[in-house]
Amino acid sequence: MTIKKGRDYVIGIDFGSDSVRALVVDAADGEPLGTAVSAYRRWAKGMYCDPKANRFRQHPLDYVESLEECVVAALSNAGAGAASRVRGITVDTTGSTPCLADEAGSPLALRPEFSDDPDAMFMLWKDHTSVRQAERINAVARTWGGEDYTKYIGGVYSSEWFWAKALHLVESGAKAARAAATVIEHCDWMPALLTGVTRASDIRRGRCAMGHKAMWHPSWGGYPSAAFFDRLDPRLSELAASLGTETYTAEEAAGGLCPEWAERLGLSTDVVVGVGAFDAHIGSVGGDIAPGTLVKIMGTSTCDIMIGPEPPAGAPERLVAGICGQVDGSVVRGTIGYEAGQSAFGDCFAWLRHILAWPARAGLLGADVDPGAFEERILPALEAEAAAIDPARSGVVALDWLNGRRTPDADQGLTGAIAGLSLGTDAPSLYRALIEAAAFGSRAIVERMRSEGLPVDRVVGIGGVARKSPLVMQITADVLGMDIAVSSSDQSCALGGAMFAACVAGLYPSALDAQASMRAPIERTYSPEPGRRAVYDALYAKYKALGAFAEKEMRK
Repeated sequence: MTIKKGRDYVIGIDFGSDSVRALVVDAADGEPLGTAVSAYRRWAKGMYCDPKANRFRQHPLDYVESLEECVVAALSNAGAGAASRVRGITVDTTGSTPCLADEAGSPLALRPEFSDDPDAMFMLWKDHTSVRQAERINAVARTWGGEDYTKYIGGVYSSEWFWAKALHLVESGAKAARAAATVIEHCDWMPALLTGVTRASDIRRGRCAMGHKAMWHPSWGGYPSAAFFDRLDPRLSELAASLGTETYTAEEAAGGLCPEWAERLGLSTDVVVGVGAFDAHIGSVGGDIAPGTLVKIMGTSTCDIMIGPEPPAGAPERLVAGICGQVDGSVVRGTIGYEAGQSAFGDCFAWLRHILAWPARAGLLGADVDPGAFEERILPALEAEAAAIDPARSGVVALDWLNGRRTPDADQGLTGAIAGLSLGTDAPSLYRALIEAAAFGSRAIVERMRSEGLPVDRVVGIGGVARKSPLVMQITADVLGMDIAVSSSDQSCALGGAMFAACVAGLYPSALDAQASMRAPIERTYSPEPGRRAVYDALYAKYKALGAFAEKEMRK
């Protein structure tokens, strides 16, 4: 299919942990035309969060205000007449980031009586207040005598996911939990908002979010049975019943842009809005996913995405243990989408930077030192020094579980650790050990996928860390023993969203067809350095030994 250059534009909207960005592109070839980023104002102030309690909540108004601001700015940057050429919009978000909502499908925090109640807000993916509830879900799934509803999500349900978070709110006695009519994922609410949905029952729930995080599967007719949820809490059964039984892929339309949002964004009501999905799955298409290719979305955490063929008719689906799920159509139609990842990646490095910047933040360096500017200089300086360290001589080994372990085998009760310290250990050595730990976590995922029969033939890195840190990428290539290609796009998730938008607008028959025309070129490829493999094999063995000790002796 040939799309005429300059005729049809599409918009990808990427909601990250700290901000949202919009990207306007030409549907003919993916050329970026205009972009803008808007930070969440309340989140930036730390409102409604308690990091020491692992509570991270985001107010829906942050999403609404930032959405309008960045789309309007991106269209302005795209030039005169750009808005009249827009044909489609697709939104991706972090996940699992659910929220209690009312009968209209609107987050409860938008109602006056809940406007300052964190329990009525979106529970960000890294909110780990529901570790105990995840443990209960796993225990019931294995012992209740019926279907094991975790078998398509790696056999382990995580506290980062939909039902654990909902159960936590129910069991805590939250007023919002008593008032809620439903639970909605962030990636499902944004298309519902943009298309003017006014009944929760009319929301098109995305296959991506519901399959990977809410235990939806066609083999049991939708979600787990009421009998299963009743074992956890009857209130959970009521909330589950509000979801319906159907899910929709991101290659399907959620509806047309409603009059209110058409006016707010300066667009036509003819614009088609796609069903939402998670940033990693949308971004993997923007990052050139194909069978055999592992796309690593490398930011504060990582999500590792692959696709594989559906099983032949009548054949059972091969189960992959210890990952974040396998869902037919969660990435693109006609394939099984596989998800893994690390709960902390860039966050490991940010943690060290934050510790080292404490004197500046505490005012101990004098009024002339800007704490923010001081902190921003730390990682580049550490990277330069750490690059010169011989990994065979460092002696420091770390675990990347500072925010728990996502995969293999989710366990958010685990914590980070550092071993091999001496009086000669300095900050660059610690930084390099954290980089190596993050790379070892990536290797554990690749080894699990291969051991479960998924061929990992090619690796592509996208996201902020992939483009900003040559040392992280080189060490990861050395540890994996594989080339890692890095996309030239600094907005692969938003670009992926634009590809899906072109599909739902009818400009391409599938997201992969859109990808073929709209993909960004590879900017750089990192190849393993000769001689490093044996060194990292030995360090990886120490990493696994430290991990085994931590699993046995060191839990929250």
